[in-house]
Amino acid sequence: MVGLAVGCALAVLAAYLGKVRAPESVLLAAIGLCGVAGAFRITRLLLTWGAGLLAALLCVCLLTPILRGPLSALTLAQPPTKADAIVVLGGGVQCGTRTLEAPSFARLMRGLELWRAGYAPVITVSEQSNLLGSPTCPKMSVLEGEIVRQLYPQGGPELLTLRSVTTTRDEAARVRDYARERGWQSILLVTSPSHSRRAAALFEAYGLRAVSVPAQELQFDTTLPLPSDRLEALQVVLYEWLSRAKSAAGGTPER
Repeated sequence: MVGLAVGCALAVLAAYLGKVRAPESVLLAAIGLCGVAGAFRITRLLLTWGAGLLAALLCVCLLTPILRGPLSALTLAQPPTKADAIVVLGGGVQCGTRTLEAPSFARLMRGLELWRAGYAPVITVSEQSNLLGSPTCPKMSVLEGEIVRQLYPQGGPELLTLRSVTTTRDEAARVRDYARERGWQSILLVTSPSHSRRAAALFEAYGLRAVSVPAQELQFDTTLPLPSDRLEALQVVLYEWLSRAKSAAGGTPER
């Protein structure tokens, strides 16, 4: 029972804090393995002590603003300059309501703000591949195009679509192709603050001169005044660290 309880708790933490996109069978298998480990004294002690240490670390993150430093380290905010294009990275879609998730909306609004200020005449938006979500889910690029047309029925920005992207690496590759085709020399890169430093480095690795101008963080208060803000921040920090670790190990980052 101890092993099963620890396994259930770890599965919930993995699915929420790590944003694990795993089927129920994988999570059930992890719970079952913990249940088996709980049947033996040594492994049961390891599970118990490990769970206690993890709980203590979570309490520190929830009761103090200790994550301000890690959040700041993930962020790269630079003054905007004249560029050839504004690249708005994808942030997700609410399939059920057929609307943009908060990060997608914030990024699009930031991109439009830069366009209105005259920094670049072109905005790119991303079309997620069918590997992300249900095939019946609306495409981010379509929803963003509808919002732009509603705001600017005439005289809006030129919109270019980055087709069938799954990760930031895909987006960088598509932008590189547009840059070669259109002779772009520099871009303004718009994403969420916690994603900005990693995204800028990736675009630079693809030979693109990217100025990072992140959007506003809408999911939580970045000063972390409340436990709820700290929980959201913990999710973001863990996601970024896990994504970097996956990339360093030769895998593909989640976004």
